[in-house]
Amino acid sequence: MTELHLWLRHEVRSTERRTPLVPSDARRLVERGVTLTVEESPQRIFPVEEYEAAGCRIAPAGAWVSAPERAVVLGLKELPDQPGELTHDHIFFGHAYKRQPGAEALLGRFAAGGGTLLDLEYLVDDDGRRLAAFGFWAGYLGAALAVLQHRGRLTAPLTPLSKDELDALLRPVAGDEEFTALVIGALGRSGRGARLGFLTAGIEATPWDLAETRALDRPALLAHDVLVNAVLATTPVPPFLREEDLDDPGRRLRTVCDVTVDVGSPLNVLPVYDRTTEWTDPVRRLRKEPPLDLIAIDNLPSLLPRESSADFSSALLPQLLQFETGGPWGRCRDRFHQACRELGIVEGDFRNG
Repeated sequence: MTELHLWLRHEVRSTERRTPLVPSDARRLVERGVTLTVEESPQRIFPVEEYEAAGCRIAPAGAWVSAPERAVVLGLKELPDQPGELTHDHIFFGHAYKRQPGAEALLGRFAAGGGTLLDLEYLVDDDGRRLAAFGFWAGYLGAALAVLQHRGRLTAPLTPLSKDELDALLRPVAGDEEFTALVIGALGRSGRGARLGFLTAGIEATPWDLAETRALDRPALLAHDVLVNAVLATTPVPPFLREEDLDDPGRRLRTVCDVTVDVGSPLNVLPVYDRTTEWTDPVRRLRKEPPLDLIAIDNLPSLLPRESSADFSSALLPQLLQFETGGPWGRCRDRFHQACRELGIVEGDFRNG
């Protein structure tokens, strides 16, 4: 393994409580000779003192902008708007390779500064399978919030919980009406999480995957009370829900949770909304009569920050221990260059490319 300096940054989003690297795994990296700097962060679920005890260096929040040139900045969600030129290699979920809003601006910042985006969504094995993902917990929480909303027990603003606390809210109580639920993408990580979330709430969801969506039975979809979408499309497919479906007089569907949240992308399979929902206002009513409510939160696993961080970190750790220019990280680098070419962005003199 080449000498590596990882820089775990503070997340600028106030509702982001997760971390891609928990203190126990940080200790393992330090023991293997990795230099690890951790920024102070008031909302991270693990206090900075635990990282310091694991042998990490501590830096103020946002100090990554002046980190050593070869440091690799590790995070989860979006970067702040400044600096305009990104000079480091960054590991995080960029959401910039499917022409999402802001994609060109973000990649342009990397091109201007000579840095590289190593997008965690594209950290895959030889067969294209994701090596580290939050999908299971995203699905679990997607189902949980849909259940609570449908039962009239979802309160705002949302606040992080432990799994035991969430499960206690999910368990059915006397007077709860039966309802039907559908999970699309049921065989993937998110889909499996969603199905377990429904089971915890006493609901056995209908599972749909590729076989059922190749020739979509739209009336059957609309005949369910609750829908959780866990499909991450990589090629264009016919949408699962259309505007005309929302106005179908026979629609039984009342609650939709879009776990994937591909809003703004041409690959969005639920193109019936144009903005995400937030912790402060998690539900948006798409139709008044009959009612149809949408939940589309793009950092769902942050509501179970300890469990989701521990799972993700355990999957990411082996990849960080083998951080090289080839293999999965090389594929991330190649995908970044490809995305720049697709958007017509002229790349600079990349230090590691």
